[in-house]
Amino acid sequence: MASGPGSSPVAQASAGSSGPDGFFRKPREAAGSSRHYRPPRSLPDVCPKEPTGEARGLCEGPSVVADQHRWTVYNSKVNLPAALNDPRLAKRESDFFTKTWGLDFTETEVMPSFYLPNITAEHFSEYLQETAQREKIHERCKNICPNKDDLSIFMRPDFVLNDPATFNTVLPWSHFSVAGGKNSRDGASSRLLQEKLSHYLDVVEVSIARQISLRSEAFFHAMSSQHELQDRLRETAVAVATLRARTAVMDRVMCRGPLQALKDTVTRSNCAKLHGKLKLMAAVQQTQPTVQLLLSTSEFVGALELIATTKEVLQQELQGIHSFRHLGSQLCEMEKLIDKMIVADFTTYSRSDLNRSFEDDSQVLEKDRLQSLVFGLLRQRKLDFLDIYSEEMMQAAKGIVRQCVLRSVSQIEDMDTDTVVKLQDQMRLMKFSQWFELLQNVFEHFVLFLTRIKATLSVIRNVVLEVLDSCQRSRMADSSSAIADGNCGENEDEDEEDSGGSSLRPGEAELAYLTHEGLFISDALNEAERRSSTAAPSKTQTQTRAETSGSDSASGTTESSSSREQTTNTASSLPTGGTTSIEDLMPSDLELGRVANNIQELLYTASDISHDRCVKVLLAKAKDCSLERLSSAEFVCVSRAVEGFVKETEALCSRRSVSLRGALQSQANRFVHRFHEERKTKLSLLLDNERWKQAEVPAEFQHLVDSIADGHITLPERKPAGTEEKKPSDFLLVDGQKYAVVGTVLLLIRIFLEYCQCVNDIPSITTDMLTRLADLLKHFNSRSCQLVLGAGALQVVGLKTITTKNLALVSRCLQLVVHYIPIIRAHFETKLQPKQYSILRHFDHITKDYNDHIAEISAKLVAIMDGLFERVLSKYEVKAPMPSLCFRNVCKQMAKMHEAIHDLLPEEQTQMLFLRINTSFKMHLKRQLSRLGVINDGGPQQGLVVVDVAFYTENVQALRSLERLDLNMPEIWEQKR
Repeated sequence: MASGPGSSPVAQASAGSSGPDGFFRKPREAAGSSRHYRPPRSLPDVCPKEPTGEARGLCEGPSVVADQHRWTVYNSKVNLPAALNDPRLAKRESDFFTKTWGLDFTETEVMPSFYLPNITAEHFSEYLQETAQREKIHERCKNICPNKDDLSIFMRPDFVLNDPATFNTVLPWSHFSVAGGKNSRDGASSRLLQEKLSHYLDVVEVSIARQISLRSEAFFHAMSSQHELQDRLRETAVAVATLRARTAVMDRVMCRGPLQALKDTVTRSNCAKLHGKLKLMAAVQQTQPTVQLLLSTSEFVGALELIATTKEVLQQELQGIHSFRHLGSQLCEMEKLIDKMIVADFTTYSRSDLNRSFEDDSQVLEKDRLQSLVFGLLRQRKLDFLDIYSEEMMQAAKGIVRQCVLRSVSQIEDMDTDTVVKLQDQMRLMKFSQWFELLQNVFEHFVLFLTRIKATLSVIRNVVLEVLDSCQRSRMADSSSAIADGNCGENEDEDEEDSGGSSLRPGEAELAYLTHEGLFISDALNEAERRSSTAAPSKTQTQTRAETSGSDSASGTTESSSSREQTTNTASSLPTGGTTSIEDLMPSDLELGRVANNIQELLYTASDISHDRCVKVLLAKAKDCSLERLSSAEFVCVSRAVEGFVKETEALCSRRSVSLRGALQSQANRFVHRFHEERKTKLSLLLDNERWKQAEVPAEFQHLVDSIADGHITLPERKPAGTEEKKPSDFLLVDGQKYAVVGTVLLLIRIFLEYCQCVNDIPSITTDMLTRLADLLKHFNSRSCQLVLGAGALQVVGLKTITTKNLALVSRCLQLVVHYIPIIRAHFETKLQPKQYSILRHFDHITKDYNDHIAEISAKLVAIMDGLFERVLSKYEVKAPMPSLCFRNVCKQMAKMHEAIHDLLPEEQTQMLFLRINTSFKMHLKRQLSRLGVINDGGPQQGLVVVDVAFYTENVQALRSLERLDLNMPEIWEQKR
């Protein structure tokens, strides 16, 4: 159709729109269609619809039922003009938009979108270049071809012959009009038109007659064939009537009876199935009373199994029964209620089990009830029930400590509980004996507490393992039966192939007949599908299932069971038709394994909780440094009690908890620090008050030394007062040697034995004690050196001078300490791990320091005599009388030195010391003789010297223990060159 005069159509670019002349033509629209026509849209239907199980309906609008909790367009109730009006304006604007939509409506400039590009003429240049040629052709066509819209009236959408204008346009009356008036013209035109139409009709009739005459032979042949066909149809009708009569006789004689028998058989079978269905419905109807009866006896597992079985029956056997349409939701609600009841009952059981009196000897409270609860929780997949037990366990642990403290406080008469309310404050006010008794009581209660928890968790673990084993056995049995069924199906297929394979399978004829009759089609269809899928003779199984559903279901569901086995039997009386078994409702093997592992972890948690609560008791007492002020014996008692409790819990729970040991170690470190500081301070005071004189050795210390020699590195028990004691001795006898000591060294021996005793009692503080003891020994060595060698005792104690006796006594005391250092080292070595042996090097350093100090004292003694020799021999002159005064003074000083050290130092050390002194004497004498020019030439001066030397030798060898001392006096003479 050509375009109108005012239109400017654009030529189509597609290849299919071009005509044979090369011009592009606009495609025609379909007749009767309008480019502006749109189908009417109905309003959305907001009424609720019945669920059909199909996809969402045609209505896509919001629904009052489905969208009642979701915001929809119907919730929009905001008056936009009211929201945009500015109430602060004094007067309203007269403009419509500002008055309606607010003052800022016309004043606001809309910002251009950042996401839309600016369109210019350049964007259309390429398109205009492509369409320029087509546009020229189109304009040329418009000029060449006139507008033909006036000739296309039949193509217009408003073409209706009832319209006079349209009718006049189709039939141009102007061609039939004659001169005259209007009425005569219309009548004449009508007659002319009628004659013209009659002429056309005559022409058509003549044409039809001509065509019939041309085909007259075919018409006559068709008429004769029609008569012959009617004769044959008449014969065929007679034959069909005879056949139908004979077929009716055969149906009456041979088929009606057997078919009636088959129909009666199927009807009987259907009636039996219906009767079974009715009995099954009666059994299902009794489910709710039975569940309530089971819940009244706390048979949660039986109730859950019965509910599960009933739900399966409703889904498969009784699906679509209108009277049971609400039973499924009711059973689901009952199942949720049972879930809550099981959790609440388990919480109550846990609380009562953990908080019961410890006088109760039974380890597990109501074992059968616990097993039933755990089985129900597992069946409902409430695998977090151990968290409930853990929370109750924590609360029970707090209650144990509280009850023990309250019981202990109630037995203390002088404690005002109204003033001191907090348990920590009450524990701090207790004496050590009272608090220690409380601590032991707490330990005993927690041991019983863990014993009960272990027994309870053992029962839970056994139930979990039993369920796991049952599930595994069930799966093995199912796999075995599946393999057996597969083999059986293969054998049946082979039998069917051998029998011919063309006959109908069992049930197919029955299915066809039932489908024809329209009775129980779904049951027959399910039966046939089940038979065809399993390829197994299920007739016996179906009858057995029907008998079971008919005879046992009603009575089975009304029974009240008191055990899980009876409940299982009750639930199994409802036929499931191959539904999920009880084992399938249980958690998987992986989940059950996790639960079993969590049970062991819960036992570990119980041990940790018990240790943590005991730590609270320990820290409550230690808050005001009470534990640090304990004596070593009291702290040892606490340490032994804690160690015993830790070992018992480790044996029970197989868990090495470190919190209590760590707290004890922390207190032990503080105790060790205080212990060491007290003894170091005590040793410092003793050293500052020591006058460095030989002290008497009480028998107690001699007994102490003897016990060390026997290998007992411990403090002996104190003898009761009033026992007879030996008199003190002058020397301390150690391994057959006499040691002259001062009182400080005796106390030092007892102090380091106290260190060793603490290590015996508290092995965990061995390393700390070792470093502290090494520090103590170093302190004794350095302080004694300052006081004696450094002459500090002159100011501290007020000594007039440091004598050789003081020096010899200090040396002997140091030698005694050196004697015991290897013994102490060996004792500590037995308490250390092999990887800790490196710490023993402290004793090697201490031994070296002590030996250096002893050597310095010996050198000091030699230096004293060396100074004397230098001073006296520098005035020596070789002249009569003999022996000379100089040698007399030397021998006198030698005798004093010997008298001072002989009783203090052993004989070997005395001899070595005097050999060194003699060497110093010979050096100074040789130097003086050289200065005087006296040589061994046999002259008179040599003779005088020989007399003095003989006097010196005689006096020195006359001293005790020096008789066999080789003085080697010829060394005083210079060798002749």
